[in-house]
Amino acid sequence: MCSPHDSKNLFVEDMYKNRTVMYYVLFYSLTVVTLVLSRNDPKNDPRNSSDLTLWIDEKQVKMFSGVSMEIYAIVNGNVLPYILDPNFENYLPVIPSEVNYVNFTWKAGNKKYNYNFDKLQSYDESILEAPVISIKTKGRVPKRPKEFSIFLPCIGNSSGKARFEIGLLIETRKGKSLNGTPLRLKLKKECSISQRSKLLYYIFNGRKYIFVLILIGPDPECDKKCANQGWCNNEKICQCPEGYMGQYCKTALCYPQCMNGGNCTSPGVCSCPTGFQGTHCEGGICSKKCLNGGKCVQKDTCECSKGYYGPRCEFSRCIIPCLNDGRCRGVNKCKCLRGFRGDHCEVARAKLARAACSLNCRHGSCAPDGEAACICEKGWHGRLCQHATTM
Repeated sequence: MCSPHDSKNLFVEDMYKNRTVMYYVLFYSLTVVTLVLSRNDPKNDPRNSSDLTLWIDEKQVKMFSGVSMEIYAIVNGNVLPYILDPNFENYLPVIPSEVNYVNFTWKAGNKKYNYNFDKLQSYDESILEAPVISIKTKGRVPKRPKEFSIFLPCIGNSSGKARFEIGLLIETRKGKSLNGTPLRLKLKKECSISQRSKLLYYIFNGRKYIFVLILIGPDPECDKKCANQGWCNNEKICQCPEGYMGQYCKTALCYPQCMNGGNCTSPGVCSCPTGFQGTHCEGGICSKKCLNGGKCVQKDTCECSKGYYGPRCEFSRCIIPCLNDGRCRGVNKCKCLRGFRGDHCEVARAKLARAACSLNCRHGSCAPDGEAACICEKGWHGRLCQHATTM
């Protein structure tokens, strides 16, 4: 008869032998963490953190695991411990043959980070080519959430499971590596002999050419199914015109991708959800204009310039307003236009001060000491006192 201690050891041993069980134990734990963080208290949702966060969204995870949840690799500037586990790849399911890419989402928040995908390698090149990334291999992590894709191109000549690795180095603005990086994500991908990778087309985004890979198989009836002026080639695969992709060229392509839940309805054209606008749905719609250089980032939400705050960025952190079109750049700190100086940009620089004031002050008068500056009446500001002060 087994003792409780022996039973516990047998359970642990069986659990480690059965990687499927380990996989579900791991993801059950992650699900609990995700629920605690994001559903019980929205303020603790990792997606709302002010520092670097990297994750795979719920829809993507469900595609290759069947589990409806998000997987986080980095949260609030910290690489999560389970990602650094040398056995992490053994806990994950093999990416199935019908899933040809993995979408990641990341954001830097209020910090500035540089990234470098220093490794995109297949360890079974007879089955799987090296992964291809949809963004530059080096660059800056975007401030707000942005999605990128890693394509997994099967060779198509043989079937099997291929191992591949994604290496990611992240550094601060000062060149210091983020703790836990470079990340080394080792995953597995199932390929079938019917799959084939095709380089469909190039897209010019104004600065550079990018390419899009999709994985498809031949279709004897492709000549009847190719849409949007696509044509059936000798291999019975639809060749798509510029701006379309997919097995039958039915998917329009926008680059950069439509943001904030927008849909690409035709090449380069995004249909934006309520509350967003812009070529890529990157901007918000605010019923009232954001003031003092503020930017509308989503429905009725302003992102204020440094030195301003409030729902419409209407409040200045400078108790005494900056004069002569100066800008508030912090608590009681003014950035003056050329030709002015002083704590509040109230003094004209020496070269201008030598000449008598000949300015046409609209709602004020020339400085009494002869400086080339206007002293504005209450409620007005600007070099010529031409702007009404917004309250």
